[in-house]
Amino acid sequence: MPILTYLTTTHFDFGAIKMLAPEMKRLGIKRPLFVTDRGVRAAGLLDRVQAAVPEGAGLPVFDGTPGNPTESATLEALALYRSEGCDGVVCLGGGSSMDLGKAVALLAVSGEPLAQYDPMKGGGKLVKGIAPVICMPTTAGTGSEVSVGFVIILNDGRKMTFASPSFIPKVAICDPELTLGLPPLMTAATGMDAITHCIEAVLAPSINPPAEGVGLDGLYRGWRAIESAVANGATDRDARWQMMMASTEGAMAFVKGLGAVHAMSHAIGRRPDLKAHHGTLNAVILPTVLRFNESVCAEKYARIRTAMGLSVDADLARAIEQKNAAIGLPKGLAAMGVTQAMIADLVPHAASDLANFGNPRKASPDDYASLFEQAL
Repeated sequence: MPILTYLTTTHFDFGAIKMLAPEMKRLGIKRPLFVTDRGVRAAGLLDRVQAAVPEGAGLPVFDGTPGNPTESATLEALALYRSEGCDGVVCLGGGSSMDLGKAVALLAVSGEPLAQYDPMKGGGKLVKGIAPVICMPTTAGTGSEVSVGFVIILNDGRKMTFASPSFIPKVAICDPELTLGLPPLMTAATGMDAITHCIEAVLAPSINPPAEGVGLDGLYRGWRAIESAVANGATDRDARWQMMMASTEGAMAFVKGLGAVHAMSHAIGRRPDLKAHHGTLNAVILPTVLRFNESVCAEKYARIRTAMGLSVDADLARAIEQKNAAIGLPKGLAAMGVTQAMIADLVPHAASDLANFGNPRKASPDDYASLFEQAL
């Protein structure tokens, strides 16, 4: 029997930053750890957020979030959380900061090690609780501010997805104002991440029509707004609003699951030698996986074409390739440093990734080897 769950309180609009202080008070957070990255701090966004909180400038900050969050960085932030006597986490940044902050909040209450919470091994049953989390995205892509999961690269090299209703942040504060200064290439990459979430959520075979409806609405908004958000991001406030909504809706939708695109991007993203951006990987891989899934998704592809405003016989994969080109993203994985020689290493990680089990067409290790090769 399907279970339909949407639990996050989300403040969404320009100026929503003003809700941070009252929400901290409501949740009983008196001394949060701000989890962010150095780029967000250098851009002045942390100062703006801390100014919205009484005595905010004196609160502890962890700004060492790497581009792909790691267990070692999580433990470093956890040590700061404990030494500073924190009682909650405020995440400010993209998906990496939000995912790392969620991991800190989990370990602060339920304890180490992180790997014990592997959902593929029933780890959700070991979750005793999680410190209250407030997420404030500064990109429009991951939707981690409303999602049930987070992704961390473990010390053993695995990139693991942790998922549980307990991991949904208590509050999301989505203020598009925080994205106005996002550079064009990052806007493109994170925007295509959101679009990929919407598409893969709709295609996931689990039954959740409301989530599919949310995903299709997010796709409708994101597909039409992304080019202006990339080209005119500093001034087109409506495009920024639409992209942030698409991002939030994408993550609301993927309570249904994700698919082979994410399984492949996680496999690549775990490699420190590549330093590949997750959203860019999703954008580049998506056309290959759309071609792979097409034979089993005729009805859903028709609905996706409608949401994107395409003709009934349009080639979805080709439409994604054209959009990627229009917003300046790479054509293939080779341009991101992935080589033929790496495929043997990537395949087992993709095949065992949690997202693989949400793909509408079963993908074997041989299938993944072929998909990686095609995506080069």
